[in-house]
Amino acid sequence: MDGLVPTRHMGRRWWVLLLRGILAILFGLVSFAWPGPVILVLTTVFAVYAFIDGALALAAGIYGRWPFLIILGAIGIIAGLVAFFFPSVLVLTFLFIIGAWAIIRGAAEIATAVQLRKRLANEWSLIMGGILSVLFGVLLLGRPRVGALSVLWIIGTYAVIIGVLLVIHAFRVKNHPWAA
Repeated sequence: MDGLVPTRHMGRRWWVLLLRGILAILFGLVSFAWPGPVILVLTTVFAVYAFIDGALALAAGIYGRWPFLIILGAIGIIAGLVAFFFPSVLVLTFLFIIGAWAIIRGAAEIATAVQLRKRLANEWSLIMGGILSVLFGVLLLGRPRVGALSVLWIIGTYAVIIGVLLVIHAFRVKNHPWAA
C-alpha cells in the first residue's frame, strides 16, 4: 500500500510539481494576454500545455510510484495529442475534451490527496485543486455554447489558480521531512 503515496523519491523531485504549477500559470497568463485568437490557436496552446503537463505528471507518478499520477499523465498526453493532431475539430468538441480532462484530472487529484493525507496533514491545496478541476469540467460540459472569449477567460483563470495550488503543493512536498 505504501506504493500509492509519495515517498522520499517524490520529495526529491518536488521541482516537477513546481514546474507543472509554473507551466499552468504561464498558460493562464498567455490566455489573458491574447483574448481574441482563433480557437485553432487555443487548441494548439492547450495541446502543448496538456502534453507537457501530462508528461511531467507521468514522470512524477513513475518516480513516486504513484498510480493516480501515472493515469493523470497518460490522460494529459492523450488529450494534448488529440488537440494537436485534430486542430480543426469544432469548438464544442474541444470544450468537451477540456471538460472531460478537467473532471478526470480533478478526480485523480482528489484521490491522490486522500492517499497523501496519510503522510502529509492538511493536504488542502491538492484537494482544492481537484475540486476546482471537477467543477470547471462540469461547467464546460454543462454550458458548451458559451462564447469563445468567455471560455478563454475561464480557462486562463482556471490555469492560474491550479498553477498557484501546484506551486504551494510543491513547496509543501519540498519542506516535508521525507523529502530530505
